[in-house]
Amino acid sequence: MKRLAAKVGGYLFAIVFILAGWWVTALLVNSPALPTPAATFGVLASNVGALGPYFVTSAWRVVVSILIGTVLAVPLAQACAQSRKLDTLFAPVLYLLYPVPKVVLLPILLVLFGLGGAPKIVLVSLTVFFQVLVSVRDAVRGIPESAVLSARSLGAGRWQVYRHVVVPSTLPAVFTSLRISVGTAIAVLFIAEAMAGSTGLGYFIMQSWSMVNYARMFAGIVALAVLGLVLYALFDIAEHRFTKWKS
Repeated sequence: MKRLAAKVGGYLFAIVFILAGWWVTALLVNSPALPTPAATFGVLASNVGALGPYFVTSAWRVVVSILIGTVLAVPLAQACAQSRKLDTLFAPVLYLLYPVPKVVLLPILLVLFGLGGAPKIVLVSLTVFFQVLVSVRDAVRGIPESAVLSARSLGAGRWQVYRHVVVPSTLPAVFTSLRISVGTAIAVLFIAEAMAGSTGLGYFIMQSWSMVNYARMFAGIVALAVLGLVLYALFDIAEHRFTKWKS
């Protein structure tokens, strides 16, 4: 109970600190381009109904993208880490493609898939895929050989070693990479929605900007931030739930 109270208190302090910093900065800048928190949340409250479909669209896209990227990355990362031949084959590909900003592929994806949700999902999936792949691959390679040998000496087969040694050892890396990926995924999604299409929070924000309605624009930014915060918190809860042995 004390731990929960301390955590809640920490979050409340963080919210107050951020809002106070935002309010002071808005007063100092004194520009319509930076509305105060009160003005922003007033517009947000009056636009909840209008924001809803945009929020749901962006949430759907980012969740599906994270799932696709993770499901594809984890098995490949584990296979590469456990097979020297496979790792020798794919490591150069990974080193060459990982540093490339995936957002530069957006024009190509728009040509291939159109202006709908497909190119956004593919783009964010690629971003998540490489981040999870690198983290999980390194985590599997860091598993002590003694742990695998100990399991085998107790009669564990390949599947049992995978289930009782590999999976528990890599789960923290999976969740860490997912938490890191949330911010990147939402940033990439914002760029994709802002550049092409007529749905999602990215489009809502840029539409408000073009209308010179800065309070409405900041309301969209707050909604996008809430989406990222919710996903981050869910991954944090999932990690505590599925890696209790770590705490």
